[in-house]
Amino acid sequence: MKVLITGGYGFIGSFVAERFHKEGYDVYIIDNLSTGSKNNVEFKHKSYLLAVEDRKCEEIFRSNGFDIVVHLAAQVDVVTSMENPRLDTKSNILGLSNMLNLSAKYGVKKFIFASSAAVYGLNDSLPIPEHAALNPISPYGMNKMLGETYCAKWKEIYGLDTLCFRFSNVYGPRQGRGGEGGVVSIFMEHAITGKSLTVFGDGGQTRDFIYVEDVADAIYRSSYSMLGGVYNLSTNQESSVNRLIETLRDLHGDIQVLRKESRPGDIYRSTLDNSAIARSLDWSPKYDIGEGLARTYAWFAQAATEEQASQRSADAKSASPRMEKFALVKSYLENILAFSVLVWATVTLEDTSFYTIDLKLMYIIIIGILYGSRQSVIAVMLSVGLYVYQQLDNGRDMIALLYDTNFFFQTALYLFIGLIVGYSVERRNNQLKGKEHQLEILEEKHAFLSEVYDETRTVKEELQQQILNNGDSFGKLYSITKELESLEPEHIFNSTVSVVEEIMKTKSVTIHTVNKSGTFLRLAAHSNRIPGLKKSLQVRDYAYLSELLRRKQIFVNRELQSDLPLIAAPVVIQGEVIAVIALHHLDFERFSLYYENLFKTITELVSSALFRAHAYIEANGSMRYVEGTAKRVLRPETFADIRTSKKLAAQKNGVDYVLLAAGEFLDTSPQDIQTISESLRESDYLGVDEQGQLLILLSNSSKEEAAIVMNRLQPKQIRLRLVQEDLLYA
Repeated sequence: MKVLITGGYGFIGSFVAERFHKEGYDVYIIDNLSTGSKNNVEFKHKSYLLAVEDRKCEEIFRSNGFDIVVHLAAQVDVVTSMENPRLDTKSNILGLSNMLNLSAKYGVKKFIFASSAAVYGLNDSLPIPEHAALNPISPYGMNKMLGETYCAKWKEIYGLDTLCFRFSNVYGPRQGRGGEGGVVSIFMEHAITGKSLTVFGDGGQTRDFIYVEDVADAIYRSSYSMLGGVYNLSTNQESSVNRLIETLRDLHGDIQVLRKESRPGDIYRSTLDNSAIARSLDWSPKYDIGEGLARTYAWFAQAATEEQASQRSADAKSASPRMEKFALVKSYLENILAFSVLVWATVTLEDTSFYTIDLKLMYIIIIGILYGSRQSVIAVMLSVGLYVYQQLDNGRDMIALLYDTNFFFQTALYLFIGLIVGYSVERRNNQLKGKEHQLEILEEKHAFLSEVYDETRTVKEELQQQILNNGDSFGKLYSITKELESLEPEHIFNSTVSVVEEIMKTKSVTIHTVNKSGTFLRLAAHSNRIPGLKKSLQVRDYAYLSELLRRKQIFVNRELQSDLPLIAAPVVIQGEVIAVIALHHLDFERFSLYYENLFKTITELVSSALFRAHAYIEANGSMRYVEGTAKRVLRPETFADIRTSKKLAAQKNGVDYVLLAAGEFLDTSPQDIQTISESLRESDYLGVDEQGQLLILLSNSSKEEAAIVMNRLQPKQIRLRLVQEDLLYA
């Protein structure tokens, strides 16, 4: 069983993950580490460092097929929700809707959502039952209330089994300062570090504190139950702030308490009625407040010791900002040093032939190339200063120098060269940084996809090994189904016929594809010489087809009705039936539950192969079609592969097809291409051959049926001609 836990590196999520792992589940975690830490989960699991609203999450659902999703990822701080309601909505609504949508799309069996007692707001009637009025007083509570509505509607509209838990004040190890149980962690930290505890009011305020492992236990037990709807998850016990302090004093020793006036708007008493979950799940909290606080204190004390050790290590790394400052100072010093060399060279080489070279200009260019615009401007200023000094040293008057056009020209030249070189270097450096940033993004995406691929590959190899080790029959099944490894649906359909014939020992296999509306089936591939074979089927004419498409389950003709296949199974991709594989004849000794399960296994393998093919086509659609044809006209290489597959099917199984030519592709207008495309069926193809001819491939069609297509297009000034393939039609 596979369970996905969002926010699995957080306080509650890490305990939930541990509980499922101990029960033998494969644990997968999505977390953006905004509040959690990977150190919270030490057992073997699969990690995805993403936000729950990220589009990449679909790849995770598509690759793994989760049984259970526990959605704990959220912005949990009430104060933050008041200060930044947009952030709270992004995490608590957009993230939830994304998880719900993907769970429904990819067949998750149970979706568990972490709600909160904050949905009740101010309520003096204690303990608060689930049917109490909802009146949240913060954006956090509002979004949790809205999240419960989302879950209810996803169950109503999409049939997703959802369960919502309204947590009371959860506390325990690994807790941060945020959340509704944050007062416990704050008190723990202050006590251990020797700080005084701040209490607002008389300390008689009560909350319903529940230990985190009790929460994890309830979530796990509910995951395999029939529970649905909304339940309080609490102890149904009030614990005051003063009791927390006294218990903490018993654990730690003397603690200073600073009391302040109570804050307006604070709830004085709070507790949730847990009788519904106790009755429905036969659950009750295991830890009372005393034992829970003792376990929490022990963890915080250990964490404080480890934090001191890590702080010493962090201090050693804090020198990096100083290194950056040193590098900046170094560039100034090197500039001054270079200028000093320039001054020396100018004085030394003044009476030599080298003086014809403008050393100041070279200095500006070199500094600009090495350090960019900032240092090049400084180099310009120093060079101009040196030039002025030289002119004055040669007897020029400063006033006269200001009227000298050569002086202004030289100054402008230095400034121009300095700015151009500096700007060019800065621009190049910025472009390099931009490219490096793009490279980092691409590397991150590549790493993510590689991770998904490696995981899928590992699972596949494990399954293959299991098949090989299950006996000769399954080893043979594996070796035969290797034929299905293709990324072209036509090849897979044709290979499926051979695979089913070989494994099921029959020569009466048909594969019909289902149109998008689910009302019509078209013959895609079949065994050779099946009498009375129908090329098209109306779903409404066959009760077994309607039931098969609705339930997405195998059909067995136990009444042996002569006009129906003996066995038919759906090929399902992403919850939709795209094809139906049927057996019309089977030896009596093979008409058994064993062969029924075997046929079901084959169909699932075909579904997996077609899923990969469709995913590949979707990802590389632009590579299959001629550019500018709105994905209507196949490229020559793709069209050639499909023609080859059709030829093999015709030669081996007598699956006839017809090829029509519509003239030169470059001479065909986009309007004519659209007209031709709209006149074809979903199983037909429009493509270009190597000679540039626009061709139409009519699947499972005779020449008489092709004539109907030709006559249909002729009034629209589109003339087609029959292409003679080098094969015989059945």
